[in-house]
Amino acid sequence: MKFIKNHLMFILPLMAILLGIEFYLVFDRTTDSYEEGLKERYSMLVVSKEPIEFSTFKSLENHVSSVKEIERENIVAKVAKGIDDSASDEIIMALPYFYEVRLDSYLDLDNLEKIKANLKVNKNIKKVETFGSSHGSAYRLFKFIKFTLKLFLFFISIVSLFLIIKQMEIWKYAHKERMQVMEIFGAPLMLRSGILFKIAFLDAFIATFLTSLVFLYVKLVWAGVSGIDIIVKNQEKIFKMSDIGILLFSALFIVIIAVYFVVFSAKGVEE
Repeated sequence: MKFIKNHLMFILPLMAILLGIEFYLVFDRTTDSYEEGLKERYSMLVVSKEPIEFSTFKSLENHVSSVKEIERENIVAKVAKGIDDSASDEIIMALPYFYEVRLDSYLDLDNLEKIKANLKVNKNIKKVETFGSSHGSAYRLFKFIKFTLKLFLFFISIVSLFLIIKQMEIWKYAHKERMQVMEIFGAPLMLRSGILFKIAFLDAFIATFLTSLVFLYVKLVWAGVSGIDIIVKNQEKIFKMSDIGILLFSALFIVIIAVYFVVFSAKGVEE
């Protein structure tokens, strides 16, 4: 029972870090998809005196990805019902040209203002509407969620790492006599610490396996019935087989750091 408890005291904090890493990977992939959707739904309105080609927009601002002209006839048809054709034609001729401009990325308000200024360099462009109020609220909320998650995962990782190091110190003292005998016979420090690496690597593989099982369950079972739209639409992005390699590499890196910290902080085994 004590053996299992000692390993759980190492595996659980390591799993907390791995769960955080995988959760961030999943969050990053799903929010990238969400951000792409925000980018596709967002557009700027440009009003110009004369027709403007896409190449002109592109030369003014590199972030412009597509330009769609809004038909003036449709605008007149909506606001000038009941007016005869000749009057409608006069209204159309008097109207400026309207363009729906889409960007290649989801930008903050400062960058939107720079784009607005770059477009207005063209003398034919009378007005550029960035819809900054609604866009700014969504952008700030989106970035705040990402920042909060990163901060939370950072603190969880720090606390879990300290718990791992503490458990590693317990293992060091549990194998103190064996390490002292090896020291008497002139074994180098890292060779004497081989037992710590062996135990830590075993638990790293176990933690990686259990973490992968958790996210496989989330992907294959929970995601489909969660009822959360963004989860259902991005179910295939919740866990990828390549994530196992990332988790295993992270676990091994963490335990190596923990072993080295314990071994070199002590500067040898106490007598």
